[in-house]
Amino acid sequence: MRKAEIAQRIHEQVGISQDQALELLEWIIGLFKATLQRGESIAINGFGRFHVRQKQARQGRNPRTGKPTTITARRVITFRPSSEFKAAVEAVGYDSDTR
Repeated sequence: MRKAEIAQRIHEQVGISQDQALELLEWIIGLFKATLQRGESIAINGFGRFHVRQKQARQGRNPRTGKPTTITARRVITFRPSSEFKAAVEAVGYDSDTR
């Protein structure tokens, strides 16, 4: 599902204009970005938790050449789904045609 499709669903279900729905979605995404940039976590009950982790620099290997290389330190975002969310997704089952 893409951003435009999410905005369309908001428009249909909440009853606000398409432009307002897209603006609301952009605002929520901006709020998430700003919060994570400050290093704060985002926890949504019944959905999951977004968390920023600091990874240290480490030695790696170029898979093509096999030569050692240094992987720089960086911040990564992790998502841990809640048990309720996992159960809801699992309850639907798996269809190999769905991707």
